Amino acid sequence: MTAQGIHHITAIASDPKRNFDFYTKILGLRFIKKTVNFDDPGTYHFYFADRVGTPGTVLTFFPHPGLPQGRAGLGQAVEIVFAIPKTAFSFWLDRFHQKGIVYQGPEERFDEKILRISDPDGLQLEFVGVDDLPETPAWTTDEIAEDVAIRGFHSVALWVKEIERTENLLTEYFGFKAVGVDGSRHRYSTGQSGLGQIVDIRHLPGIWRGGNGAGTIHHVAFRVGDDEEQKTIREKLADKGVNITPVVERDYFRSLYFREPSGILFEIATDGPGFAIDEPVERLGQALMLPARYEPHRKEIAAALPSLDDA
Repeated sequence: MTAQGIHHITAIASDPKRNFDFYTKILGLRFIKKTVNFDDPGTYHFYFADRVGTPGTVLTFFPHPGLPQGRAGLGQAVEIVFAIPKTAFSFWLDRFHQKGIVYQGPEERFDEKILRISDPDGLQLEFVGVDDLPETPAWTTDEIAEDVAIRGFHSVALWVKEIERTENLLTEYFGFKAVGVDGSRHRYSTGQSGLGQIVDIRHLPGIWRGGNGAGTIHHVAFRVGDDEEQKTIREKLADKGVNITPVVERDYFRSLYFREPSGILFEIATDGPGFAIDEPVERLGQALMLPARYEPHRKEIAAALPSLDDA
C-alpha cells in the first residue's frame, strides 16, 4: 500500500481575522470548517478548501494572536504550490497588483510557469498553471470565477540538508518516483492524475535551520483511502523503527504522525469520513464545530476565541 498524494497541509498564523480574510477574500478559497485545535481548544483550527474539502485541496491553520513570525529553513516544509488554470495567470497578476500584494514572477521551473507571493504572515505561496485540472467545479466568489479559481495543491516543497533518507521515505513507503531535478529542487511524483501528486525536496545544505512561528508550515498530511491502507503503512514504518503515533481521531479523518528523517512532521490521513459529517455541505464553515469531548465547555471555549466579525 502507498499514499495517494497530499491530503492537506497545516500551517501557523497569527491574527485569525486577517488569516480568514486573506484566504477567503483575496485567494477565494472556501472556509469549510471553523473548529479548535483538538489538542489545544483555546486556539482556532481553520480549514480552507474547495466546495466540499476534497483531499488535495485542504489548507488548514492554527492561528495564534500575537505570535511572532517564524523563519523558513532546513527541517521544514516551506513552499505551498497551488494549481490554477494556465489561462488564469493574467487574472492573478492583475489581482495581486490591485490588492497591493507583492509578487515575483512569472518565472519558469520544470517547464511550468510560476508566480510567487507571501501571505500576511510570510508563508510562501506559489501558483502554477496546469492543464490536468479536476473535472469537479471550482469554488467561486463574486470576484473569482471558475475559469481562474484556485483548484487545490499542485505540490509542496521540503527543505532539507541531506536528501537521501527523505527521498527513500517518499519512494519506498509513499509511492513517489523521482521525475527530475531543477537546481536545488528534486521532484517526486506519484504518477497519478489529480491534485497534490507532487513533492519537491530542496537540497539546501548550506542554509540555516528553520524556526517555528507564524508563517511556517506545521505539517504535511498524505492521503490513504481507508483504515486498512493506513494500518498497512503504519506497520511498514514501525517495522523500520519509525517512531509513529497510534491512530488519532480527528473527526473528519483519522491520522498518524511521525517525523521524517530531516525532522519535518508528516501525517497520514484517511480520506473519510469527510467534512460534512457534522454540518451540511451548504453550511460548511458557518458554525463553530467542536469535538464531542469539548461540547460541555462550548460556552467557555467560544467566549475565549477571537471574533471573526463577518465570518
